Amino acid sequence: MENMQVDLLKLQNKESVQAALADVGCDPAGTAIMREKALFYTLHVAHVQTKAANILKQTFLGKGGDAAVSRHTADLSEAYTDVLIFATLRQYRAAIKQMKVQPWGLQKIAENIEELLQKMK
Repeated sequence: MENMQVDLLKLQNKESVQAALADVGCDPAGTAIMREKALFYTLHVAHVQTKAANILKQTFLGKGGDAAVSRHTADLSEAYTDVLIFATLRQYRAAIKQMKVQPWGLQKIAENIEELLQKMK
């Protein structure tokens, strides 16, 4: 216990995650599973219909992530809001599947997120 230490890691990409997992001696099969849980991204989505933003928030909450929306989103007193989405790669992938079958522009948002994730490979 005397030598125990807690450090903050700033993992920015798959390579840094891979190195951190290797440093702790993680099994390659475990590394493949955990690699998408270790990278956390915040995305900004502009000009989203508030009814779609409500679904976005619920979708990401259901996957373990979250989304910040305008305070006017809940009562639909404004037509549009910007959205900040907070999630891991794994949570984004799970949410995309659900968003693709939703109305109000969520299919297009899912496609845009999917394109961004492809670029991060």
